[in-house]
Amino acid sequence: MTIRALVVDDEAPARRKLVRLLGQEPDVEVVGEAANGPEAVRAVRDHRPDVVFLDVRMPGLDGIDVVREIGPGAVPCVVFVTAFDDHAVQAFEVQALDYLLKPVAPSRFHAALGRVRDALAGGRTGDLAARLERALAAVRAPVSQWLERLLVPQDDRQILVAVDRIDRIEAAGNYVQLHTADGRFLLRASLGALATRLDPARFVRISRSDVVRLDAVRELAPWFHGDQRVVLKDGTRLTWSRRFRGQGPDFTV
Repeated sequence: MTIRALVVDDEAPARRKLVRLLGQEPDVEVVGEAANGPEAVRAVRDHRPDVVFLDVRMPGLDGIDVVREIGPGAVPCVVFVTAFDDHAVQAFEVQALDYLLKPVAPSRFHAALGRVRDALAGGRTGDLAARLERALAAVRAPVSQWLERLLVPQDDRQILVAVDRIDRIEAAGNYVQLHTADGRFLLRASLGALATRLDPARFVRISRSDVVRLDAVRELAPWFHGDQRVVLKDGTRLTWSRRFRGQGPDFTV
């Protein structure tokens, strides 16, 4: 059988990569693309794909909202795509057919597509609908709005990094580098977007390039032009920009 696939992601490069990977499979036909939630809902109803590769986090109507809008019973097989490990991913990792972490590794993609083939061949789409219902119920439960863990690609696998183990997060182009007691890890994300998901009582952005965990800071000292020198417990020296000092906590009594 030919598997009809729909790709939904608000990032054009991520969409193109998935379309390219799917296009290399002889039994897969990409029937459409969507750049946001409303487009995804229309595309699912118009094209009736067998599987949707669906971004979890999109502005406006996100991947979870798309499933709710269509209804789990009418949604085809779903492979969720995400850059972060948050409460939605934790739920869908257990309940959905599969998930992919950005940037998508070809080996991980092929494993997910294998599950899609098995599910479609075995006629288990009804079971998937029930699992999506349970996942949505889990997501609706009250949760912390702050990230507690990050799912980071490591070779052909993903590892969980607890945010409490992170001393510093450094911008690195389209990626961020996580400096932890266990080593350094590279994650595809923008520093600004990630900073908004971290508890401001524990993390502070000190410059365009750095976010630090407050408990990792050893000392502060005056620096030039209103900036401050930040020294971490591991000896790393950073500059707390005057521009960002007003956004941080007030340590005065």
